[in-house]
Order: sequence, then structure tokens, then C-alpha cells
Amino acid sequence: MLFSSRSEDSPHCIAARGACQSTVEGVRRTPFELAAVATAAVPGLTPTAAASAPDDAADFDSALLLDSEGKRWRVRSPRHPEASARLETEFMILRAFAPAIRAELPFLMPTVAGTVRQGALSTFVYAHLAGATRSIEELSGCSEALAKEIGAALAAVHDLPQSLVNNADLPSYTANEFRQRKLNELDQAATTGKIPPALLRRWEHALEDVVLWRFNPCVVHGDLHEDNLLIDGDSVTALTGWTDLRIGDPADDFAWLVASNEQNFVESVMRHYTQARRDTPDSHLLRRSALLAEFALAQYLVKALAAGHAEMTAEAEAMLKSLADDIEEQNALAAEESAAAAERAAADGVAAPGVGVASEATASDGGPAKPTVSVTTIPETAREDHPEGRPETASATPSVTVEPVEEAAADEAIEEPAGEPADASDPTPEAASESDDTSTTALPVVESTPLQDAKDH
Repeated sequence: MLFSSRSEDSPHCIAARGACQSTVEGVRRTPFELAAVATAAVPGLTPTAAASAPDDAADFDSALLLDSEGKRWRVRSPRHPEASARLETEFMILRAFAPAIRAELPFLMPTVAGTVRQGALSTFVYAHLAGATRSIEELSGCSEALAKEIGAALAAVHDLPQSLVNNADLPSYTANEFRQRKLNELDQAATTGKIPPALLRRWEHALEDVVLWRFNPCVVHGDLHEDNLLIDGDSVTALTGWTDLRIGDPADDFAWLVASNEQNFVESVMRHYTQARRDTPDSHLLRRSALLAEFALAQYLVKALAAGHAEMTAEAEAMLKSLADDIEEQNALAAEESAAAAERAAADGVAAPGVGVASEATASDGGPAKPTVSVTTIPETAREDHPEGRPETASATPSVTVEPVEEAAADEAIEEPAGEPADASDPTPEAASESDDTSTTALPVVESTPLQDAKDH
């Protein structure tokens, strides 16, 4: 179950950076007010025109300026101390990118031209970068050339030397540390009492599956989404928003892509990303991205409650309910399809999908016995994946179909070598079903579109 939302304080932005900042309501600054502030930050700057710029509206006021010499500038003014601290962190990060490192990147990075502090908040002025942002809808229908550019940009970030992060004393997480942080965030979200139990179980199963979380940590942007990607034609000209650089899970930078629900777009970017990376990406990257995209709703709820924002809280609760309802609906459809397939197989006189026949229980070469159920791994990029769930939950469907195999087991027992217990390497159907709850198929990428209009709120 994924969503596509371009709200400037939207859940997918929270998923990308993996953190929740409290929002302090304040008076917004107009582009002309920001232009006046910019003149104090950059001596000699004489703005002649100003316009608002896209940004995380809950955290920043932003504007684009044109000066008397025809040069362009961008102003970012934080709306609360935490946002100001993020900008100051970005300033430190940008200074860590030596010219030699910047020269190797296939895109440009922001350059701070000046800063001015007003009370507890610091406003930053950046030199203009060519290109413009595009909506996720526009990007998802982009050309193959642009998909290649996006994949190459992601690969370049993830291949950055880890010393860049370590020398700047930025956060660094191992795979297990990253998983544990998400478990802690899930516990925090659960204490709100506002998350549907089915979602809590779904996310808990995925987070408890240690196989899913075996990845090589790398440098990640941490706040990557469409508003931080500047495009000119079929080229990625620049990446912005470098406030959350860290060593962690590369899936962080893919959550916004997976949330687009445009599978061809995701597949194309992923293919070019894999080709461009020095290291081979792990096979579960997109599945973890799907989890992060879903879990962003819980983070959005926690953020809204911390801010005491009733409208945001109501919106988050509604989106969580839509998520749970869509998962339940697709589980029901999956169950119907599975039952229909079993009936067709029985009518044709062949084994139903997902059931191992007796002749398959023992390998022909005398090797270990195969499971009594056949588990088909859900492809990373498939959109028709069947959702998982615990067998005891009414709305959930196991990721494999388990049918009684008593007769097959009896036949196989005759073929077992003397002295070996029949269940030494042949798990019972119950054991297979239990293990499937936390298998790597426990988090399918499920298609849904209930949250397309979150941008407008």
C-alpha cells in the first residue's frame, strides 16, 4: 500500500529524511520580505523581482530572487529553531564537499552565498542553480534518458566516500542500528493509540524480518524527494536539501520513488541505478522502500500530535485508515484469486499453486527435502503482489497458500531412509505458515491511490 503525495510537509518527505520535527506555527514571510532579508545576508545584492519557491512549507519560507545584474538567488528562511538547525547542518555539510568531490558528481550542489541570523533563526541565501522541480506525476512519465539521469544521480550519492560523513561528525548507522531505530519509532507511534492494529502488525512483521534488513550501509541524502531534484530537459542539473546526509539505508532515498505507484518509472530508475553503482544493490532495497513509504504515515501522525495540530492529526488518521482499508480489500481479492486458482487446479487434476507434491518432497539427488509448500518470492518490482498477514487476523492473507498435505506426507514417509525422522528436513504446514509471517515476502509492494490529493491540504 503506497501513496503519492506532494504536500510540502507531506508524509513521504518525512519518510525520506526519517525524522519528525515539531511544527511551530508562525507568520509566513512573503517573497518581498525574504528579499529584504537577503540584502542583509549578501552585501551589494539588489533584488528587482521575487517569487515564492517550493519547499517544506511547515519548516521553511522560500523565495527566488532576481537582482539588478540579472543574477538569480534562492532564500530559505526557517520557521522554527529545529528548521534553523537543519539549515546550519546543511551549511556544514556543503562545506565538507571539497571541489574535487563536487567535480566527480553528475549534478551541481548548492553554494551558500550568505547568511543572516535573526534571534534564534538563521536565514540562508544560495547562488541560483539551473533547472526546475517537477511533480512526481510529471517525473513518473518521464523519458528513459531522464530516468537514467535520476538513477545515476542516486548512485553517485550512494557511492560517495563514507569518510565525508564521518569527518563531518554526521550520523552513521549499521544495518541493525537502522532497523532498531525504526522499531523504536514504531513503538512510539503505537503509543498514540491511533494506528490501526493491522498496520502495526504488518510493519512489525517486516521490521522483525532480519533477512529483509541485510544491506551494506552507504552515504544517503536522507531528504530526497521531487522538490529537491532540479531538472532541465532530460537532465538532472542539481540536488538540493542536504540537511540530513548520513550513513544508513539506501532505501531511504527510494521511498519517494516507490510511493509514486508508477512501476515502469521505478523499474527504469532502479535499472540505471544498479548499472551505475560501484556496489551491487541488495535484492530487498525496494521492499524496504515500500515499508518506509507506508510508515511515513505513522511519522506524520506523530509529528502532528507533537505539534498539537488538530487538522494535521485528523488528516493523518484518515490516511492511515485508508491504508488499512486498502490492504484489507486487496487481501480479500488475493484470497479470492487463490481460492479460484485452487479450484481450477483441482478441476484440471493438478496440484494447486503453492502446494508441494509428494514427489518433490525429497531431492532426486538425495539432498535435503523441500518444504511441503512452494513459496514463490514476490518480485521486487511487481505491482500485482499479494499482501501478507498473520493467519489469525481476519483481514490478512498468508503470503503462501497452505493446503492439507497429509496424504502426501504419508507417501513421502515411505520413501524416507530408515532411521531418519520424517520431519527432520520437511517442515509441517503450520511451521511454514508461521515462518512466512516474517519472511522476505512479508512486505509486498501493494498498489493503491487513496492519498493522491494530500498535496492540496
